[in-house]
Amino acid sequence: MTDILDELEWRDVIAQTTDIDALREALSKGPITVYAGFDPTAPSLHMGNLATLLILTRFQRAGHRPIGLVGGATGLIGDPSGRSTERALNTSEIVAEWVAKIRVQVEKFLSFDPGPTAATLVSNLDWTAEMTAIDFLRDVGKHFPINRMLARESVAARLGGDGLSYTEFSYQLLQSNDYLELYRRHGCSLQVGGSDQWGNITAGVDLIRRVEGAHVHALTGKLITKADGTKFGKTASGAVWLDPALTSPYAFYQFWLNSDDRDVIRFLKVFTFRDREEIEALEKAVADRPFAREAQRTLAEDLTTLVHGADELAAVVAASKALFGQGSLEELPASTLAAALAEVPKATVPALGAPFVDLLADSGLVESKSAARRAVKEGGAYLNNVKITDEAYVPTGDDLLHGRFLVLRRGKKSIGGVEVGA
Repeated sequence: MTDILDELEWRDVIAQTTDIDALREALSKGPITVYAGFDPTAPSLHMGNLATLLILTRFQRAGHRPIGLVGGATGLIGDPSGRSTERALNTSEIVAEWVAKIRVQVEKFLSFDPGPTAATLVSNLDWTAEMTAIDFLRDVGKHFPINRMLARESVAARLGGDGLSYTEFSYQLLQSNDYLELYRRHGCSLQVGGSDQWGNITAGVDLIRRVEGAHVHALTGKLITKADGTKFGKTASGAVWLDPALTSPYAFYQFWLNSDDRDVIRFLKVFTFRDREEIEALEKAVADRPFAREAQRTLAEDLTTLVHGADELAAVVAASKALFGQGSLEELPASTLAAALAEVPKATVPALGAPFVDLLADSGLVESKSAARRAVKEGGAYLNNVKITDEAYVPTGDDLLHGRFLVLRRGKKSIGGVEVGA
């Protein structure tokens, strides 16, 4: 059985553990059951969730039994951790819809094949819905000292500001009760999560000790940050989601391809299953041949395949090449081309009729019409990868890709687009 803690330490993903020596001893005695929870606060998981989910996956690959918990109950309440204001409550119908979507996403990363490491997927609504308020207060609330709860950083911060409702204040009890239930039902003895969940997770450890007299474990992953100080997992249009309807596979691929040299090796450790030898070779490539961006390509290809599949990877790689004149734009699916053009400067026009140089300027690819004419004159302006040499050229319907797109290019690297009739 793989020493999973050595693996996680080498990958530099561990933020906190209750007692790493005790956890290592427990793991050395044979397979354990480990769980991570994912609340439906949106219709999709994002990259921060994926970091936690991959820790769970690594435990399974190391020979342990994973449980993926989707918060059908806690999603109705909302975790105050890391928030400065009260979370807006979603309807039970919306939460149920998001639970179903997130279950499908979690399932993709775990193996449910019969055997000693077969994964289990649960919703905490299964046991929480059955509890009465009196049962909850007597059986769970009894074990939570208020003074300790008030001392929690996330609670204290809110009390010093706009305050905290009892609804969000009770979230810690609900999550702790999840750990207790999974301990009772499945013998679960380890909960993993993001570092912002440390207080909630250790409260569950304490609840199990108080109620069952058992010693269980907690492990959290490090918050993923970027070397340039910007927030991780953000594109120009928002978070990087796992759902292709929210972040297209093309945008997803480009996000990783554009990783900073200072970040890419860390991202490879956290988000891929490349081994130490492979990652050390890629680290050397970054140092010796940074212009080749071999590590970034590996990261983008591995993660796009992991999240979206090999077919989508092939489509986005083909799109990336075609946009820069290394493939056929006509052969790209409309959805892939639309996703690619959503990531570059683009103009939207009701109909064709404007000269090519006007479209170059309107798209933002050049700063003015005079600059557009200069680009044409110098031989550096392209329409659908065809060089345009006539400053008066007006695109026609025959130029449209899928009846609505034009791909513009200035020089070798600057891409723009036009969408007609949107």
